[in-house]
Amino acid sequence: MTQTSMEPSRVTGDVLRLPAGGPRRLPVAKWAVRAGVTLIYLFMLSPLIFVVWLSFFKDAIITFPPSGYTVSWYLNAWRNAAFANGFLLSLQLAACASVGGVILGVAASLALARYRFPGRRTLGNVLLLPLVVPGIVAGIATYLFYLRAENTLDVDIVGTFGGLVVAHICLTIPWTMRLVGASLAQIDDTIEEAARNLGAGPWRTLWRVTLPMLRPAIVASVLFSFIVSFENLELTLPLVGPGKTTLPIAIMQYLEFNLDPTIAAVSAAQIVLLGIVMLITDRFVKLSQVI
Repeated sequence: MTQTSMEPSRVTGDVLRLPAGGPRRLPVAKWAVRAGVTLIYLFMLSPLIFVVWLSFFKDAIITFPPSGYTVSWYLNAWRNAAFANGFLLSLQLAACASVGGVILGVAASLALARYRFPGRRTLGNVLLLPLVVPGIVAGIATYLFYLRAENTLDVDIVGTFGGLVVAHICLTIPWTMRLVGASLAQIDDTIEEAARNLGAGPWRTLWRVTLPMLRPAIVASVLFSFIVSFENLELTLPLVGPGKTTLPIAIMQYLEFNLDPTIAAVSAAQIVLLGIVMLITDRFVKLSQVI
């Protein structure tokens, strides 16, 4: 029996060579996977896409399809003093809360990871409680605590900027502890021990060895803490004072009497702002390494 040109393969030495005209299903599978991933991303981003799209609708009452497109709703939001003042207050509050929360969160993470003391596990669970307690429950509890503290100390706390900052710091500490704690678990203790054996004291080891290794987690903690504080409504609502509203509260108050694409325009502006913050952060620290 003689061999024909239809043989499936030809062995030369130890290498198996497939015919050039054989079936190739790998590219089809690869494109199918890419199409599936694209559909998943579109599904996840569809709320953001629709919010930005709605912000350009010409009609005051949202209808599909729209009669036209305009940027007048962005101008309307810009002229609204409540949105401008709320944005500035939210920006200041988020900046203070993220910095304070990250400092305290890093200190707490180092203490819980590097030291053994009575009540260590209980302290860690208490610091992580804001992640599991509903926001409105935390807001009311904080409000009642502030009222009792005012009666005891005879000072104003509710409605002050300092009271808001302290409440938001308690909200942002758990995010820092989760990210920094996960990074500390991956750091080899022998690196810090080697620095101390070479003559570095505890503080020098912390500043020159530990914190640089934690930089990606710290930057990610600042980013997440800023976003959580900037967007928070439930905890902030019982604690704001007269004439002082954050941007989420200003949006809620606007929705009580108006229902037009102005809210979509404000939301689109927040999406762009937070997106820019994430892009700037990712330029210095790759978020994919810590998220």
